[in-house]
Amino acid sequence: MTNAETDAGHAGHAPLPVSEAAALTDRITENVEEVIVGQHDAIEHILIAVLARGHLLLEDVPGVGKTMLARAVSKSVDCSFKRVQFTPDLLPSDVTGVNVFNQKTREFEFQSGPVFANIVLGDEINRAPPKTQSALLEAMEENQVTVDGETRRLPNPFTVIATQNNVEPNRTYELPMAEIDRFMKKLQLGYPSEAEETDMLGRIAGEHPIESLESVASVEDVLRARKTVSEVTVEESVRSYVSRLATYTRDHATLGVSPRGAIALVRASQARAVIDGRDYVLPDDVQAEVPTVWSHRIREGSGEAGADLVRSAVETVRVE
Repeated sequence: MTNAETDAGHAGHAPLPVSEAAALTDRITENVEEVIVGQHDAIEHILIAVLARGHLLLEDVPGVGKTMLARAVSKSVDCSFKRVQFTPDLLPSDVTGVNVFNQKTREFEFQSGPVFANIVLGDEINRAPPKTQSALLEAMEENQVTVDGETRRLPNPFTVIATQNNVEPNRTYELPMAEIDRFMKKLQLGYPSEAEETDMLGRIAGEHPIESLESVASVEDVLRARKTVSEVTVEESVRSYVSRLATYTRDHATLGVSPRGAIALVRASQARAVIDGRDYVLPDDVQAEVPTVWSHRIREGSGEAGADLVRSAVETVRVE
């Protein structure tokens, strides 16, 4: 399935007015903040990924709320949610599903895996071996999975929120670049401030607020907001600016930004424009989105991600 075919799945949904789409993101953000303290920007980045038809990777040390953040976002939207706990013994079929022989009907029946949901949380994705990680490649790029030669469509919308710990490197598997490049954004949450942590401790003294969190948006709302984002105007001058930024990374790194990365930046910038109440993209939107969309896609000689190179590109490449 091509991106065009995936986009065609949105054709039957009338776009929300930009003001309503912006209000929708505000409503979801405020709802998530009933559970998550001090992560306003991270919540916004997740919603941008969802509205821009992308996927998101959360990386940080254990215990900073990566999984809780993903759960709070999913509970704020009345949609299907599945969680996959990645472990060294997890098999690809544990993610995508498997055909099981039914003794009564004497036929094979497909039992869908947890990937068949609107929001899929891949918890500690780097604890599973590469073969299992690769089970998500087709799903993340084409919104479908193929099992025993038969291709099945995934729910619409479909978003993967994966977490990984950046500690215990000897007990984890590095994600291949082919998979990293499929994540629209990569975020690090960091530790809360003393005031934020004090607030958080007060909230969980009794029942955890995630247990009583109610949804404030429907799947239809999300699909219509996605349609709004897809129709945001991106002038040729802005597209050219993105291309020149991408060329800069390719000229100054061992592995620069791919065309997929350039597309992701444009789509994220469209979502950023909607959140700010506009139906057109500004270079400011591109500059706001490029650090989280491109840094993880770049590899320099040392093998490290290219956050510094992204900053250099923004400082060097002129807006025309």
